[in-house]
Amino acid sequence: MSTDMLAQENTILVVDDTPTNLQVLFDLLSEHGYRVAIAKNGETALQRLQTSQPSLILLDVMMPGIDGFETCQRIKANSTTCDIPVFFMTALSDSVDKVKGLSLGAVDYITKPIQHEEVLARIRVHLELQNAKGIMKQRTQELKQALENLQQAQLHLIQGEKMSALGQLVAGIAHEINNPVNFIHGNLTYVREYLQDLLEFVSLYQYHYPHPVAEIQQRAKELDLEFLQQDLRKMLNSMEMGSDRIRDLVLSLRNFSRLDEAECKAVNIHEGMENTLLILQHRLKAKSNFPVIQITRDYAQLPEIECYPSQLNQVFMNLLTNAIDALEESGINSPCITIRTSIADDWITVAIADNGVGISEEIRHKLFNPFFTTKAIGKGTGLGLSISYQIIEKHGGKIDCRSNLGQGTEFIVQIPVRSGTS
Repeated sequence: MSTDMLAQENTILVVDDTPTNLQVLFDLLSEHGYRVAIAKNGETALQRLQTSQPSLILLDVMMPGIDGFETCQRIKANSTTCDIPVFFMTALSDSVDKVKGLSLGAVDYITKPIQHEEVLARIRVHLELQNAKGIMKQRTQELKQALENLQQAQLHLIQGEKMSALGQLVAGIAHEINNPVNFIHGNLTYVREYLQDLLEFVSLYQYHYPHPVAEIQQRAKELDLEFLQQDLRKMLNSMEMGSDRIRDLVLSLRNFSRLDEAECKAVNIHEGMENTLLILQHRLKAKSNFPVIQITRDYAQLPEIECYPSQLNQVFMNLLTNAIDALEESGINSPCITIRTSIADDWITVAIADNGVGISEEIRHKLFNPFFTTKAIGKGTGLGLSISYQIIEKHGGKIDCRSNLGQGTEFIVQIPVRSGTS
């Protein structure tokens, strides 16, 4: 962002009881394109802040009535004004407790008489930092909201297990996440450029003013500018990686729901399986009381098959979720899910097996009955396998379960390559 653009977008409130100082700062800042508001004492400044908020405040320390320290304390105590950067102004001859000022929330000190170039440089640096901070805060909030939306989607997925509602939900979440994530991803480039400009500006300032006043030297030492420069770049890289990860997840959510593909069409069945695994990634990771669940893939070379993509993805979701639940309840040391695909005589076979404790024959015969569940109350509705059975039947296929106690469980899905094949 250019200096002119930065100035035009920011208002600076100058608080000083000396008319001469007010006039000097007003003329200086106005000349460089800043909008300037003035207040002759702390009480007036606080009143102004109730109706409008500046981007930065230049606050005199020594004032009658409410002095600068108390004014700053009140500004920082107010949730609507606490984020506004405050510069204290003090005469060189004044004995001021600068540590007290900084502890109250001020970000810098400037001394009178005013050194024009120094003041302008400091203002620009802090406005750039405030602007970058605002962008990062906004992006963080958007990411937090996106995560909450995704968690809500997962909650509905576990509780509902109803295919049509799930498809609408996932597609809606994907759409809502997509917009802020694209906004974040697109603006990270500009944030990086702004940061680079800012760091170059600081370096230029240090080059031309290698021996600043003692306060600047002390502040630079406290801030550890070299560390800040390195850490800011690392933070941006981490944010970029995070936004890329969320974009991949959004794509998987959209591919999983496939609401734009309500008709029967030819699709890659492995793509649907991988999208489903990505959505379930949080359940496969290691937890405090359970190790990571390993996924073993044994994929054959398959042609595209004619199916209803969102419905078939729902079957994969139900079978994988049941396998994960079974493994977690088993408490085994090396949990694993094996996914195999094969083709024979124009029929596709998808087998999903876990190495859990298995299912007894008595329970196995009831698995596809509506509302039958072995899970605790509130954890399952007993609809997942029943819905899966209906979906596979709709595709002209078959679904079966093979299991013995102590030997794990395997669900086998068979569907024709072409819709209508029997």
